[in-house]
Amino acid sequence: MFSGNIPARYIYTALTVPAFGIMYLFTALVIFAGFPFLVLRRKTVIKMFMQFWAKSIFYIIGKRIHIQGTENLKTTKHYILLANHSSLFDIVAIASVFPDLTWFGHERLLKIPVFRKVLQLTDYIPMRKATIANTKEMIRQLTARSATGNIAIFPEGTRTLNGRLNDFFRGFIILLRTTEVNALPVTLNGFYELKPKNRFHIDFSSTLGMVIHKPVPGEDLKNKSDREIAGHIKSIIESSLTGYHEGSTDEIQLKPGTLGNERR
Repeated sequence: MFSGNIPARYIYTALTVPAFGIMYLFTALVIFAGFPFLVLRRKTVIKMFMQFWAKSIFYIIGKRIHIQGTENLKTTKHYILLANHSSLFDIVAIASVFPDLTWFGHERLLKIPVFRKVLQLTDYIPMRKATIANTKEMIRQLTARSATGNIAIFPEGTRTLNGRLNDFFRGFIILLRTTEVNALPVTLNGFYELKPKNRFHIDFSSTLGMVIHKPVPGEDLKNKSDREIAGHIKSIIESSLTGYHEGSTDEIQLKPGTLGNERR
């Protein structure tokens, strides 16, 4: 038993090191087990492996995600999922609940051997340097995928450093304007407390939650300005954000650039 005089952060740090070790080992085993399906390009099986992996990560760290709003999901519909971003576990959480998603993320992940194949089979769309040509190609890929499946985007582009929502990039607005797909706001709670960007240890006492809001019809946003769209989506996400939204402002700012290309 740990002494009650030892600060919790030291205990959590001691537990975090083996926890990450187990997660990395488990990830390697899942990739090894799924490798034959990678070679055979069995996309459906790979996506099942990814959801199994994502769910198992939370079992490893002893966490359960409390989910609200599953009734807002319709399997016959396609969505552009828009969520707040506060932890490296955000992606894992979303992947554990939404099995058929195309992720929009950093190009550097495609440079990792084997993992590159996994991402390609899940229709991963890399975020490249925001030149005119690259931006047009990214929008083309995102638009094409939105016609057949779901896309997940973090409008903030990077993880928050204080628990509050960062300003949004314009990319998701361009996508909403160029497709007929509904926006699906999702609020992730407790993940900033669990493992923020600027802290090493995992807080094993945190409570995790996910709120799936009602979809916002694309046609309802067509006639709004960019700031109005960003403000509407941000207000929905913030409406269920616990603990760190009291410092929010009604003044909406959009980040320069199209889709964001900074480090996460």
